[in-house]
Amino acid sequence: MPEIRAKPRGTLYIVSAPSGAGKTSLVAALLKQLDNVVLSVSHTTRKPRPGEVDGQHYHFVGAENFLDMIEAGDLLEHAKVFDNFYGTSRAAVLAQMDAGQDVILEIDWQGARQVRKAIPESQSVFILPPSRAELERRLRGRGQDDETIIQRRLRDAESDSTHYEEYDYTVVNTDFDRAVRDLESIFVANRLRTREQAIRNHAMITALLAGAAGSA
Repeated sequence: MPEIRAKPRGTLYIVSAPSGAGKTSLVAALLKQLDNVVLSVSHTTRKPRPGEVDGQHYHFVGAENFLDMIEAGDLLEHAKVFDNFYGTSRAAVLAQMDAGQDVILEIDWQGARQVRKAIPESQSVFILPPSRAELERRLRGRGQDDETIIQRRLRDAESDSTHYEEYDYTVVNTDFDRAVRDLESIFVANRLRTREQAIRNHAMITALLAGAAGSA
């Protein structure tokens, strides 16, 4: 019998993608479509950029504090990018899941491996662009990077994309609205699993089967 809870425990979702595939925009659209879905806020040792709010965009912490968190096992995953650390609080994610919320981690494939090891039941989604040409068009369309950076991003994107087979689901972002629907369908389908439905509708199912239990 499933554990009797007021609501099912939330699911942890890992969402990864190469730069330019549209991951951030897709996740933002999903958060507007579905209830009980939250985006995990990472910890970082880098300085806030203009407009960034502590606790909303990142939890900004000092390097010593971050290293203490690693030593204490407080992070689900962490990585050093250039001269800064980034990581995900284990306690914060588990608390949100225990409250019945689905939690999204926007992390790369290396972080995804760490999270799968810590929480094997997590679900993972990889976002792919429809083609290299379209990826290049999107990167150039930003108008923020010079040619050297664009070429480096393309190489990194190709390398990152080779890891898509490690994920449970793959969404190809050819058409944005379709990709949002595909991403949403993953979350909805997981909520319809028998275990989750048995918990969510425990009273109704108990009443429905009361007669059958009595006549058995």
